[in-house]
Amino acid sequence: MVRRYVFPTLRLVIWAVIAVALVRIAFAGADVTTEASGAEPTGQVVEPTVEAVTGSITNAVTVRGAVVADPSVVVRATLAGTVSKLLAADGQRVDAGTPVLEIRQETPQDPITKTDPDTGETTVTERKPKVVVERVTAPVAGTLSLPTLKDQVVSVGDTVGQVAPGTLSVSGTLTADQQYRLVGAPTEAQVTLKGGPAPFTCTGLRIGTAAPAAPGPVAEGEGDPASAASGTVLCALPGDVTAFPGLGADLEIVNGTAADAVVVPVTAVQGTVQRGNVWVVTAEGAEPEEREVGLGLTDGEVVQITEGLALGDQVLEFVPVPGGDGEVDCGDPMQYDPMVCGG
Repeated sequence: MVRRYVFPTLRLVIWAVIAVALVRIAFAGADVTTEASGAEPTGQVVEPTVEAVTGSITNAVTVRGAVVADPSVVVRATLAGTVSKLLAADGQRVDAGTPVLEIRQETPQDPITKTDPDTGETTVTERKPKVVVERVTAPVAGTLSLPTLKDQVVSVGDTVGQVAPGTLSVSGTLTADQQYRLVGAPTEAQVTLKGGPAPFTCTGLRIGTAAPAAPGPVAEGEGDPASAASGTVLCALPGDVTAFPGLGADLEIVNGTAADAVVVPVTAVQGTVQRGNVWVVTAEGAEPEEREVGLGLTDGEVVQITEGLALGDQVLEFVPVPGGDGEVDCGDPMQYDPMVCGG
């Protein structure tokens, strides 16, 4: 009896109350007014600081590279004249200083003219040309390529052959940051070949300028100056190391170490080499003081301070953004920061 009459009646009453409430909201609106408290939502950014501490630092730069065959060395004519003899054969193995060919130069000489003072008769005597012969030698040891022919006329500096040394080197490219860190670098590096023998030392380390980029469209990510190649590094593989051109390799170049140095994070310094700026916190609530400092070694995470900072000085952990005042307006959606504004 209760299920048949009471429950349906209650259901109708509930639906009626809901309908009345919806009609009131639709025509009268909901009361969403709030009382003004007079408080303005603002927050203050507290910039993190770090302390200048002592530490040991090693300036080790790792460069990704590859094994490359050393280029052929050009054999040039050292005299203008005619190739009179070929002293080596094309494809021959030669040592440095091996004679390759001979060049003969003939220079005509003016005839000698004599006049008899008694008879007035003039006698002309022809003279043989002045002959100079010079041998051209191989500049390095290797396999000789000799396309020059006998009786070919050459000038000083002409290419008469090439010698492929058959040796290998490890070559890599340097970014501007790495090039700065390798100023005054040593003449050797530690090399690790991909899938090769244990790490070994390569010698004759040379740092040069990267070749200019070819004109054309720039691919995505290539326009970043920080990642662009600005230099090259090359060192010779020892003769007893087995390697092949194209094999991947890593070069680790250690360019100085320092113990008990005053260091701060690189994020705290404006500049990376020689001179930089830091912002020193002198007193609580005071504006940080910009100060010039001398820079030494860096490992990419911390940098050595050679002058301008004392042990224990507090500096801003991050270089200030130009024009920034550290104030956050929590009422501005573009500046709202939940860490500062509390929500």
